[in-house]
Amino acid sequence: MVLDYVGVKEINGSLIVLDGVKGAFNEEIVDIRLENGTTRQGRIVQMDGERIVVQVFESTKNISLVNTKTRLTGRPMEMPLSKEIIGRILNGSGKPIDGLGDIYPVKKANINGTPLNPVSRVYPKNYINTGISTIDTLITLIRGQKLPIFSGSGMKHNELAVQIVRQAKIADEGGKGFCVVFAAMGVKNDVADYFKRSFEEFGVMNRVVMLLNLANDPIIERILTPKCALTVAEYLAFEHDMQVLVIMTDMTSYAEALREFSSSKGEIPGRKGFPGYLYSDLASLYERAGMVKGSKGSVTQIPILTMPNDDITHPVPDLTGYITEGQIVLSRSLQGQGIYPPIDVLPSLSRLMKDGIGEGYTRAEHQDLANQLFSSYAKVIDARSLASVIGAEELSPIDKKYLEFGDAFEKRFVNQGFTENRTIEQSLDLGWELLGILPKSELDRVDDAVLDKFYKPAEQDK
Repeated sequence: MVLDYVGVKEINGSLIVLDGVKGAFNEEIVDIRLENGTTRQGRIVQMDGERIVVQVFESTKNISLVNTKTRLTGRPMEMPLSKEIIGRILNGSGKPIDGLGDIYPVKKANINGTPLNPVSRVYPKNYINTGISTIDTLITLIRGQKLPIFSGSGMKHNELAVQIVRQAKIADEGGKGFCVVFAAMGVKNDVADYFKRSFEEFGVMNRVVMLLNLANDPIIERILTPKCALTVAEYLAFEHDMQVLVIMTDMTSYAEALREFSSSKGEIPGRKGFPGYLYSDLASLYERAGMVKGSKGSVTQIPILTMPNDDITHPVPDLTGYITEGQIVLSRSLQGQGIYPPIDVLPSLSRLMKDGIGEGYTRAEHQDLANQLFSSYAKVIDARSLASVIGAEELSPIDKKYLEFGDAFEKRFVNQGFTENRTIEQSLDLGWELLGILPKSELDRVDDAVLDKFYKPAEQDK
């Protein structure tokens, strides 16, 4: 029996309240028919006995308190799925906006995902090559990992995201079975156009599923966007054995939409006005990355978030850091020097990299080289601090060598062109070449046998 509930108790922003509703469940989709015959959709976001609160996907404009009819659908929000979704552009709630028609689904899946037994998870191994030396060598992205990018307002995280989409690949099977799900939340029209134009010009749109939520779109759609993106990724990974890279930008826009939504429900705010459940909400997204037994596919996440006032202790980057397995931090100072990508090496790390590099994956000496580059660059920072106090001319010869190494490391290793795609071999060889600037006695993080094989002093030191 189908029941229509006539009338609305209360309207508050994008929320409507109904009384006397029986048999409803949380996250259920409802159809809302207006007086003029048009239909909108919403989802149940709060329940108190027979009182329900519904968030309307479109605006609540023209909704009548008296004559509006609400019908329960008996299902949660579902995403239509098919392998033909690759190459399509969708809005934040998963509806096509590229003019190519509807997606004819093979199946529909709940966008909230299904619970995954932790025992069925497979430990992430093997890596995804991004073609960016700093990431591939020092902060290696492992399949099934969640590795966020911490950026700031006005920094080049959009360009970095495009470069990763364009260059990312897997080493085995010639890179077949790899695709990218790209979700943009709260972006301006010019940024959305930049993403679309870049993917089309570089010829990678045929392996990208793109979800776009614009800044003037409803906040409910912004909250749904990452869930829809991850539902697509899980379908392609676990039912078609594909290696899926999910890039979500900007998670700060998502969190702010969540804050606005929480405030409209009258919930008690936590730190900086964000809801107290922000941690668990972010975890429900980030923990959808990984690999599972019985499937050859993987879901790897790169969430991008802008830190307000470059504050890494802000709730969004702070909680993200607790949940994820490392971070890539962008430096405003490096960007000011014209270095791209402006990746700050020392606060960046990848906690899973040790198990996805080395012999059989990259090269046997990869971990030793990464350890030495980190150690040497840390000493560069110390030498620069000392030089700022006593002057560069008063430094010891070895400290001057570290200054020389630091400049070369930033200008040749960290800095690379937007269209420059380096292989892992090129990146490792360049790392060894730069270490040749330092005396062999300073390289204390590498075994002598490895040093004898790879160390070559710089030309001027011979």
